[in-house]
Amino acid sequence: MSILLRLLPYIAALALVAGALFGAYHHGVTVTDSKWQAQWYARDTRDEAARAANESAARVLEQAYQQSINKAVQDGQRIIDQATADASTARASADGLRGAADKLAARLAASEAGGNSCTAAASKAAARAATVLADVLKRADQRAGDLAEVADQARARGVTCEQAYDGLSK
Repeated sequence: MSILLRLLPYIAALALVAGALFGAYHHGVTVTDSKWQAQWYARDTRDEAARAANESAARVLEQAYQQSINKAVQDGQRIIDQATADASTARASADGLRGAADKLAARLAASEAGGNSCTAAASKAAARAATVLADVLKRADQRAGDLAEVADQARARGVTCEQAYDGLSK
């Protein structure tokens, strides 16, 4: 036992040194963890600020795109409205042309009633041909007007789409 008593101060000193080393190690770990936690927190704060700034910039850009699209739609609607008005004007003018063709066909049909039999047969054939021609002219004019209206509106829609795309791509 005397050896144990002799070694006890050394064991106690060794335990104190080990405890001090463990305390120093634990303090170092704690300081290092605190340092990393502070850096992570700072990084997270910077990331959040950058995210907010990017989101704000994206919203501004999105609003600019939307305003560009709205302007293109308004311009396109104005063009479509103008095309519709032009088509109505053309339709009214075409109605006058069709009326003139009907009057001509009616006048030719009325003129076939009189005259001698040879000229009456030729006149009757000519009146029928004129009536058919007038009918073909009316239908062709009607169809041309319809196609022109559709083409004008399709062009206006295409221009609107092109303006919207140009607004987004710039």
